[in-house]
Amino acid sequence: MKRLFVRAMLALVSVALAAAVLTACSGKASDQPKIGFSIDDLRLERWTRDRDYFVAAAEKLGAKVYVQSADGNEQRQVQQLENLISRGVDVLVIVPMNSKVLDNVIADAKRNGIKVIAYDRLILGADVDAYVSFDNEKVGELQAQGVLDAVPKGNYFLLGGSPTDNNSKILREGQLKVLQPAIDRGDVKVVGQQWTPEWDASKALRIIEDALTANHNDIQGIVASADSIAGGAIQALAAQQLAGKVAVSGQDADLAAVRRVIDGTQTMTVYKPLKSIAGTAAELAMKLAKGEQPAYTSKINNGKKDVDAVLLQPILLTRDKVDDTVIKDGFYTHDQIYGAK
Repeated sequence: MKRLFVRAMLALVSVALAAAVLTACSGKASDQPKIGFSIDDLRLERWTRDRDYFVAAAEKLGAKVYVQSADGNEQRQVQQLENLISRGVDVLVIVPMNSKVLDNVIADAKRNGIKVIAYDRLILGADVDAYVSFDNEKVGELQAQGVLDAVPKGNYFLLGGSPTDNNSKILREGQLKVLQPAIDRGDVKVVGQQWTPEWDASKALRIIEDALTANHNDIQGIVASADSIAGGAIQALAAQQLAGKVAVSGQDADLAAVRRVIDGTQTMTVYKPLKSIAGTAAELAMKLAKGEQPAYTSKINNGKKDVDAVLLQPILLTRDKVDDTVIKDGFYTHDQIYGAK
């Protein structure tokens, strides 16, 4: 009996070992994919929406998502990425605080077999597997065109985004692509331009206060690269009774910005359907985690390599387009925009 029992146990052990070997050979793809979503600053409304849409889309596809916010601190983001690597995630999806400081931590991720996706902002000088964003040059073109349509002639101030965000440069390229012919004709004069650290509204407020003082309030258009800094600019204009008299652009369709567009103090914003970018990023992450080949639409050079990319199309949002864009898409309800005014 003892001999039979030992044989039975040995047989069970052999089966268990065989199963373990098969599991090990199958790799991570057999497990629930783990995705780390590293966001530069969840204190900004835009990124809380991206987080919620991305987590919902990724979990629906079967992933487990770990979210980290650096709260505007680049060193904290590096530390959080190191933490996500130590957790053994399959894919890192990163909204970089500083596009130029992540090469070492991304190299560490790649040594651990982790795929890396740059989300909305291209990561420079690093071995990134994929990039998903809206066409930021097109966003810049829409911003400039929105201001130019409202004020075809006059003095303009170019209020850029964070100098550490590569998108700021791309937005400016798009803006100048539209503005340069008007500048060359003498219709538009750029009386100042400045980057806004951390896309901070309070810093934008001070920049525009100084610009108004330097130009004796003789500014007709402000090409602001995002809604957050547009809000700071409009606050400075309001103090001089100029809100609604100076054309101001934006980007992201923040709720406060859409209300300003309705009120007429902000000329336009750029609506980027966040469900689209979040869903696309979730699908990319899942395919990379499973070793599958995603469908890309473009390649973008980040200083180290040509990164496979998916670029989505942004939408110009003016007062007459609110109902057919953000309300129709369920981005906001009618009451959120009109009822709380």
